[in-house]
Amino acid sequence: MIATPDRTPLARAFFDRPVLEVAPDLLGRLLVRTTPDGPITLRLTEVEAYDGPNDPGSHAYRGRTARNGVMFGPPGHVYVYFTYGMWFCMNLVCGPEGESSAVLLRAGEIVEGAELARKRRLSARNDMELAKGPARLATALGVDRALDGTDACAAGDTPLRVLAGTPVTPDQVGNGPRTGVAGDGGVHPWRFWIANDPTVSPYRAHVPRRRRS
Repeated sequence: MIATPDRTPLARAFFDRPVLEVAPDLLGRLLVRTTPDGPITLRLTEVEAYDGPNDPGSHAYRGRTARNGVMFGPPGHVYVYFTYGMWFCMNLVCGPEGESSAVLLRAGEIVEGAELARKRRLSARNDMELAKGPARLATALGVDRALDGTDACAAGDTPLRVLAGTPVTPDQVGNGPRTGVAGDGGVHPWRFWIANDPTVSPYRAHVPRRRRS
């Protein structure tokens, strides 16, 4: 018998821990995106940890900017950034306020509201591809910079909330280098995923951009 996922919202204390504890513990949790058209619920299957000033791969490695300011705020808030001039990616801030660590949500399975996600992800060949990768995840859920700073732990209505779901056991968790991270930050095995899950995105090493001549 498959256990019914726990729909209790995660408290702020869940996120107020070291990023390398929070990241794997997010696997199997439910992310609920409330939209005017209805809710979409995603089961998290892949994440990456970013450890602020201790991590060359982090947006906060060199300090606070207008772009990354949410990362320095209270845990449990949503950090959304724009990348490659076309895509949004979503993170959950964790650790004590001021430490600027966050978990990038890389992939998941849409378990409710797939019909809404399909309208945003017309290129997906099947439902397993709807949120297979961080930009696809944000697109499927309708996440953009307007949601940057959202408190996912707030009482009452909020456009994004994380529920307890069905956390996985340690033997179900894979880990390895983060996707596309350059330099020293690329060696950290801080990507975590549910082993053998079809929604997990493929690993790609960093490829330096070539300058145009």
